[in-house]
Amino acid sequence: MRTITVLGATGSIGQNTLDVIARHPDKYRVFAITGHANLEELARLAVQCSPRYIVLSDPQAYSAFSALLSKTNCHSEVLVGAQALDDVCSAPEVDTVMSAIVGAAGLLPTLAAVRAGKRVLLANKESLVMSGELFMNAVIEHKAELLPIDSEHNAIFQCLPHDFQYGNLAHSGIAKILLTGSGGPFRILPNESFDAITPDQACAHPNWTMGRKISVDSASMMNKGLEFIEAKWLFGLHENDIEVVLHPQSTIHSMVQYVDGSVIAQMGNPDMRTPIAYGLSFPERISSGVDSLDFSSLADFSFSKPEPSRYPNLYLAMQACEEGQAATTAINAANEVAVEAFLQGQIKFTDIAKVNEQVLQQSDLIELTSIVQVLEHDAEARSLAQQLVRKLN
Repeated sequence: MRTITVLGATGSIGQNTLDVIARHPDKYRVFAITGHANLEELARLAVQCSPRYIVLSDPQAYSAFSALLSKTNCHSEVLVGAQALDDVCSAPEVDTVMSAIVGAAGLLPTLAAVRAGKRVLLANKESLVMSGELFMNAVIEHKAELLPIDSEHNAIFQCLPHDFQYGNLAHSGIAKILLTGSGGPFRILPNESFDAITPDQACAHPNWTMGRKISVDSASMMNKGLEFIEAKWLFGLHENDIEVVLHPQSTIHSMVQYVDGSVIAQMGNPDMRTPIAYGLSFPERISSGVDSLDFSSLADFSFSKPEPSRYPNLYLAMQACEEGQAATTAINAANEVAVEAFLQGQIKFTDIAKVNEQVLQQSDLIELTSIVQVLEHDAEARSLAQQLVRKLN
């Protein structure tokens, strides 16, 4: 019986995690769930999984949430604030933490789980984008078990040999990691139409069901850029070890290419319950609720290279990856500000890349040697991005 805290329970990853857990009541129990603004959904999930604790990241939501919960038969204890998030990640009763808070807000509670030596199911790619080497050093120091949940990184993890050594592709005869992406909803839209893209259009992903921020990132392929950075740190890679490949069908989730010409791919229907189930049960496998592929009905697979003119955010993220930790921290912060401004109708879709590029150019790319410095650099980049948004508005 594994005991689990689910960070970001109301998002798509959190809900899918609780769905998989509910299918295996003999294997898993929920210790805590956390949420931010979607109070009604958080209350519904609490009734469904009966956690010991419910944590609200926003203390001002306590009264409204307590009123909602009082109308149910759920008797979970409600906690509030950043310290409570850390506490439910590091509690002795907990052995597994699903890190599914979107954005920079997920860094500190995820680090709390790492420092407590937990099994961390990492769906919050921003933790590695923001703090890369510092984060991985903490994993090693505290003997945490880090398992990737993003479908692409989970696929790579499944395709690696059992004797894989972190940062040593040659030892396992690996030539390259192939990171796949669908290309989003605008893969064939004429470039001259991008200025008119609306938030609803950007959030209509052709294959995956995701939150609005991640959907916009997928449409701009910044999501793939962040995954490029995440892959570097997860597996100890050099930028030249990773190639991004467009695969519109989203059936092959990523591949590992070996020096003998072999390519091993992980395939499946586009449903996050597959990598979640693998992370929960590793090294075993359990039913996830996802249908197996019907090969007789599959369409042809297609692959192509992403165009820089169509996906400037992808190439900005890859550039930041080459420039180092301060650059990836800055571009992640800038992108969060720019995407939120786009969703609020303050800037155009094409302005997201303009904000990201200018923040990357104007940020002081100093060496970041502590999490405090990372957070300070993140705040500076956000401030700069906000100034740029105001100029574009």
